[in-house]
Amino acid sequence: MCKKGLRVLTYNVHKGFNAGNRQFVLHQIREALIAADADLMFLQEMQGEHRRHQQKIPDWPVLSQLEFLAENVWPFHAYGKNAVYNAGHHGNAILSKHPFEHWENINVSPFPWASRSLLHGVIRLPEKQLHIVCIHFGLLGKERRLQISKLSAHIDSHVPPDAPLIIAGDFNDWLGQADRLFHDHLGLQEIFRETHGRYARSFPSWLPLLPMDRIYYRGLIPLSCDRLAHAPWHTLSDHAPLTALFAL
Repeated sequence: MCKKGLRVLTYNVHKGFNAGNRQFVLHQIREALIAADADLMFLQEMQGEHRRHQQKIPDWPVLSQLEFLAENVWPFHAYGKNAVYNAGHHGNAILSKHPFEHWENINVSPFPWASRSLLHGVIRLPEKQLHIVCIHFGLLGKERRLQISKLSAHIDSHVPPDAPLIIAGDFNDWLGQADRLFHDHLGLQEIFRETHGRYARSFPSWLPLLPMDRIYYRGLIPLSCDRLAHAPWHTLSDHAPLTALFAL
């Protein structure tokens, strides 16, 4: 971690494909992520395995997508399966420049047909622990409400109230249903809203209209937050990433 603070990025990588699913752009995503230079990356729709793509796509990496993105830059990483299907699986991932003390993947799927999980890790920063949670909530309002309730219960039981905490990811929450519980019950703030007065519009990446992606926090000092909607980001995934800077 550099002296300027802790830099965080959240991004739905769309399994390494561009918005129209016509081009495999994981190599370009890696270059853009390296240039963004985050200490912690919260990534959603990370392809853990896909046997058909591996056989058909010429530049499919030999390493897993997680290892390919992390190689030589983020030495510590964790992956949690969300969706499992015949060809493989995808889920959430955290890439870190700081070591994990431990991590776990928690199933928050309210329905058998809607596979969702949250990836909770604890990393060691100088003189303190930081709890980090990567999420990708469902598309249906009822589904999200149940997932938010499960997340809240998990935080209550597993994260000390005075511990620094970051929850980031693709909330699919364009109506802002999560905010009241996160603020009133968990004491969380959303950094783009704190620094800009509104949520970041992050979807679709080529014309961002819906506020889908967020970075919530407590126990940290927010310094800045930006939506990365300029080149090359608008030609990569269907989501625009958010990057935030915190002082500890």
